[in-house]
Amino acid sequence: MAGPEPTESTAPANAPEPDATDPAGGGPAPAVVPDPDAARDAAPAAPGRPVPSSPEVSARMRRQAVRDTAQEVAVRRLLYAAGYRYRLHRPVPGLPRRKIDIAFPGVRVAVFLDGCFWHGCPEHATSPKSNSEWWRRKLDGNKARDLQTGRALTEAGWTVLRFWEHEAAEDVAASVAAVVLACREEE
Repeated sequence: MAGPEPTESTAPANAPEPDATDPAGGGPAPAVVPDPDAARDAAPAAPGRPVPSSPEVSARMRRQAVRDTAQEVAVRRLLYAAGYRYRLHRPVPGLPRRKIDIAFPGVRVAVFLDGCFWHGCPEHATSPKSNSEWWRRKLDGNKARDLQTGRALTEAGWTVLRFWEHEAAEDVAASVAAVVLACREEE
């Protein structure tokens, strides 16, 4: 069977042009693969969200941990080492898309470890200068959601404990352990 006509291209559709060569000499130039972060940063903001003030800020915000923060992991390790067993990221009953950071379902203790920026710590919260109105609404909404979540859990018979990310893990673990122990003794 004869091969393709000499005028037909047998290269894949995404291959570089046949006359393109590597600047270092020899062979075809490597295919250019677009940086997905650059494309995301250059893309318009999602509806309802402001345009990021810079690609660096956008990248930094994407890297923020949603779960398993350093403080959360440290508190969990201390509790586990002290013999306490818990559930992680348990859904809040009746409130979709909300999770308890550390839950003790048997005694109904819910522990939240809140980030100073995202939850409006009175000592460390800051207000972004870029897109300030959008951020004010966003952070006020976070605080309102925290109150609603706490209220719903309390009404469902849970004890709600909230701590700030700047609090020492040892102090947080000791407070949690004391409350869990007191709840177990009440049973």
